[in-house]
Amino acid sequence: MPTIETDEHKALRTAVSALGKRHGRAYDREQLWSEAAKLGYLGVNLPEAYGGGGGGIAELSIVLEELGAAGAPLLMMIVSPAICGTVIARFGTESQKRDWLPALADGTRTMAFGITEPDAGSNSHRISTTARRDGADWLLTGRKVFVSGVDIADATLIVGRTEDSRTGRLKPCLFIVPRDAPGFDRRLIEMELDAPEKQFELTLDDVRLPAEALVGDEDAGLLQLFAGLNPERIMTAAFAIGMGRYALSRAIAYARERTVWDTPIGAHQAIAHPLAQAHIDLELARLMMQKAAHLYDEGDDAGAGEAANMAKYAAGEACVKAVDQSVHTLGGNGLTREFGIASLITAARVARIAPVSREMILNYVSHQTLGLPKSY
Repeated sequence: MPTIETDEHKALRTAVSALGKRHGRAYDREQLWSEAAKLGYLGVNLPEAYGGGGGGIAELSIVLEELGAAGAPLLMMIVSPAICGTVIARFGTESQKRDWLPALADGTRTMAFGITEPDAGSNSHRISTTARRDGADWLLTGRKVFVSGVDIADATLIVGRTEDSRTGRLKPCLFIVPRDAPGFDRRLIEMELDAPEKQFELTLDDVRLPAEALVGDEDAGLLQLFAGLNPERIMTAAFAIGMGRYALSRAIAYARERTVWDTPIGAHQAIAHPLAQAHIDLELARLMMQKAAHLYDEGDDAGAGEAANMAKYAAGEACVKAVDQSVHTLGGNGLTREFGIASLITAARVARIAPVSREMILNYVSHQTLGLPKSY
């Protein structure tokens, strides 16, 4: 895989960075989303035949990282074009592609993603949301939690389970559920997290869906699911790296100017070295993210799965450390609204927790990479 970015990728970084800086930390989500869409950034990973840029997750991760580094991350990029757009582009019917991909690319429609359940947590094998046939239709019943942006999304891609007629076992399937579908209700989850995108609990009570709401092959199961989860992990890494870079840039600027004794505080190794370490950790995490994106875009789903998990782990850890050190560098000022980085203390932990905890990633690496036995 390439270890140095292409000129095209460098140009994309520069352009997106300029957009993010124009909007800044006090950005308006709707305005930035609309402008990013008009410039072709939201759909950069989607097929050209359906209005996208014809790129991949590598390009989309650059967009999210650079917006985050400017203090203006768009969380729904992880969900709408990365997860939902990718799944539909790879497995959707021609009708689904025509209906959704151009609109996801130009930002006029968004799609949320619902997988987590109250009683399942990280165990996707315990998902209890089930779909059963009723004539030509499907009836979907279950609950989902921590679903981002349902209030602004036109539909939600729901992970349910259907019964395998051959074995009787339940297998994962994906359904597009319109926001106004009867029996599809949402409840706002009050969060301490300060973010434009809100979190919701969803209830599906015999939601009737037409046959064409099913995305892809009913028997493809985990293949289709992980086609969306691997980009999710890569984009979460981009989200975390961007956030860490933003916090670090504020701390570096402060350390260059803040003088308590005879020199700026950044001249003291007790300040300079932790910031340098945070920068190194973020750069290393980016390399793993780039590897994961490259493998995914090349069609190596197995290799991308391992790398995407590692990238998400590394970026989450690097982000938390960068934010913590940045706040600490500013001292009391790091907790003020004027400098605007204290709120990142909570936000940074999202990258450690979601969409999969660091402990589950360590389990994955222990079992899948190292071949160690499972404890569960």
